[in-house]
Amino acid sequence: MHSPSPSPKNSWVVPYLALGAVWGCSFIFIKLGLDFLTPFGVAFGRCALGAMTLLAWAKYKKISLPKSGKLWAHLWVVSLMLNVIPGVLFALAETEVTSILAGIINAVTPLMTLIAIMVVTRDEKPKFYQVLGIGIGFIGVLTVLGAWQGLGDNPLWAILVLLAAVTCYGFSFPYSRRFVIPHKLPSESIAAAQVTTGALTLLPFFLFDGIARDEYRPGPVLAMLALGIFGSGFAYIWNFKIMAIAGSAIASSVTYITPIVAVIVGVVFLQESLFWYEPVGALIVLLGAAIGQNRIKLSKN
Repeated sequence: MHSPSPSPKNSWVVPYLALGAVWGCSFIFIKLGLDFLTPFGVAFGRCALGAMTLLAWAKYKKISLPKSGKLWAHLWVVSLMLNVIPGVLFALAETEVTSILAGIINAVTPLMTLIAIMVVTRDEKPKFYQVLGIGIGFIGVLTVLGAWQGLGDNPLWAILVLLAAVTCYGFSFPYSRRFVIPHKLPSESIAAAQVTTGALTLLPFFLFDGIARDEYRPGPVLAMLALGIFGSGFAYIWNFKIMAIAGSAIASSVTYITPIVAVIVGVVFLQESLFWYEPVGALIVLLGAAIGQNRIKLSKN
């Protein structure tokens, strides 16, 4: 018999909603952070604040950091794919595109993860629903961009930069599964080490070119604090809690909430323009991701 738990089974709902809200707001936080920081500054700021948050949490929980040098090397690679490169690229793209578009393109992450897994495990023949999901997702991306009328005011380089960022996200998952997860360390320990290595990697770039202008208005500063402490800090803790209570399938489904939040906050707080084809395309992308992950059953294979 196990002792009664004070936490009900649905205790994952609050951190789930918090996670979706924080990650959905991260794109507007990036946009605001660019008011006084360069893309390098935004990426370093969120990593540094996230690292301090996670290190403090690990100390509070009496969880030690990894001791294997080899594991630290793998975590550094993961930080490049999850924190360093996407952190810089998303901020760089948002110097030209809306936070709404960045948030919607981020919804492509599950598809990129699926492609990455298929590339890494080439010995396994792609399943019908995976290929179909990727195809539908690709149509969704073209719809988001309004490809039939060109890219509008969005420069091609910014779109490619956003897609490169989510591609990094996609490849980080199979890499982590192969080289990090087998060590079976507490998730808090892995996250703290990963974000810390990301911050250390970005530090020289921040010192070289991190501040855009010496004007620190309360709104942008608070946005960066929220982006770092919550988006790159507590968000990991919430994510781990959701996985532990509700499972990885529920945890990964937060990706379906973040673009909705990104659209709402972008329109309400930044008065950014929203074109009809952007939410429609986002829905098509999410449908493709759901089919590709076999969340919507199309076949028994």
